[in-house]
Amino acid sequence: MPRIDAFLKLGSTQGCSDIHLAVGVPPMLRMNGDLVPIRFRDLAEPELESYVFEILSRNLADRFRGGHDVDFSYVAEDGGRFRVNVFRKDSGVGAVFRSIPAEIPTLDSLGLPPIVTRLCDHHQGMILVTGSTGTGKSTTLAAMIDLLNTTRNLNIISLEDPIEFVHRSKQSQVVQRELGTHLPSFAEGVRAAMREDPDVILVGELRDADTISMAMTAAETGHLVLGTLHTTSAVKTIDRMIDALPPDEREQTKSFLAQSLIAVVTQVLVRRPENRGRKAICEIMLMNRAIAKLIQTDQTHQIPAQLQTGKEIGMQLMDQALQAAIKVKEIDPDDAFAFASDKRLFSKYVVDRSLLPRFDIQD
Repeated sequence: MPRIDAFLKLGSTQGCSDIHLAVGVPPMLRMNGDLVPIRFRDLAEPELESYVFEILSRNLADRFRGGHDVDFSYVAEDGGRFRVNVFRKDSGVGAVFRSIPAEIPTLDSLGLPPIVTRLCDHHQGMILVTGSTGTGKSTTLAAMIDLLNTTRNLNIISLEDPIEFVHRSKQSQVVQRELGTHLPSFAEGVRAAMREDPDVILVGELRDADTISMAMTAAETGHLVLGTLHTTSAVKTIDRMIDALPPDEREQTKSFLAQSLIAVVTQVLVRRPENRGRKAICEIMLMNRAIAKLIQTDQTHQIPAQLQTGKEIGMQLMDQALQAAIKVKEIDPDDAFAFASDKRLFSKYVVDRSLLPRFDIQD
């Protein structure tokens, strides 16, 4: 058994989301958002490097020796599955293992708004799930794919970097392809997928202009495209999509968004009361005529007002969602305060009043 599995097993037993290994410090676990060291010695460079090379394939080892970071999926001997990034830094090797649950969660079990389930009824267009790193985007998308897989007869092609949740074909056929293993880039993966009779294409990350352009083409030509961006609001997502493409394609991109973008779901993970895990809180934008017009007339800064007044159809601002979750005691108010845009609106909920001066709010 690779020696690194002992740390991974400990992390899984503790229910952590990530295991961090780095030279000069003990192994650390991400517990409910906080990084906590375990009782172990500081890792030396030769020791950690030997741990890492025990689990690298020959190709990955050669790539890593060549100075590149490597991303891959790893299955421990006890069956635990992890998304791994191995890198070098000033003090030596580092690695981060993201724990992937064995069972794909349902949208209901994640406590996401009902509108997210209804989004899966669409047959064409684009749905974006956005947020910072570690906010549960991949988990939400996996739950959406599982719902489609369970309830509809589809050909679902999932392009990932790396493959995280493993989908077994149920009512649908699910084809999972991994960047670097099965395809050279997301853009090439989308281009190939469009020749493979897809109904749904999941793009692990819309990270460059070519990928965004190909994903837009797929959505415009009758496919349902699911994708992610590292953006923290609906407005920033729209602006990123527009700014990512060349200036001469700006009007075409705005037209696409107005006509083919279905929704933007932006997530944060907020602690539950008494550190009982974390809950996904979502800002939701649904495309309608008013928002389409704002996009086409370069007035995206007015989109938040539409979200605020669109509650009846399922829209909500992040601050609205946070406030609603605080009122039913689903999330810790101090942690919610950290994610809120309008800090003054949330100051009345704060328990730890020492947080307020940091944001120039008087107690």
